[in-house]
Amino acid sequence: MIKLGITGGIGSGKSTVSELFTLLDIPVYIADKESKRLTETSVVIKEQLIALFGEDLYQDGILNKALLASYIFSDKEKLEKVNRIIHPVVGNDFNEWIELNKTSEIVAQEAAILFESGFDKLVDKVVVVYTPLEMRISRTMQRDGVSREKVLERIENQMSDEKKVELSDFVIVNDGMLSLIEQVLEIINKLKELAKE
Repeated sequence: MIKLGITGGIGSGKSTVSELFTLLDIPVYIADKESKRLTETSVVIKEQLIALFGEDLYQDGILNKALLASYIFSDKEKLEKVNRIIHPVVGNDFNEWIELNKTSEIVAQEAAILFESGFDKLVDKVVVVYTPLEMRISRTMQRDGVSREKVLERIENQMSDEKKVELSDFVIVNDGMLSLIEQVLEIINKLKELAKE
């Protein structure tokens, strides 16, 4: 089995690329979605976050997302502490998910912060979705209804695209010109070759 990591900056279109892999029978674990679920349901995460921020963080067993965001938004140290609590649980969950999909020749994990979280260590190969900056900005502004400044702020907080490209095995260019499906198929074919080796 080959495990593929799918990453890309905000507004790059990595979710669209993940959907294409899914449509082509490659199971995809969406780390961002699963980490939200686990933050709500994992006893380990709940206990550690309460130890860090206090009982108010969960009201009637439900995470107060706004409160958590207010603690970590402008405090990198607290954000790192939260990530150190959540990421190992997500990593274990991904490994359990792999077991459920062990008959698949290729599986994938989509994560915006694949390298920053250390999730790249859980996969064999990485593909980055690369999109021109202006395209990313306008897409995110439209999708999230936020200002250009807010989008740029988010981009500033992420690893640069250039660094992601440097660390990745494959690059999918999402510029509206090149066919995404053709690029995805090409990667699947290369991975299938690797799986045979």
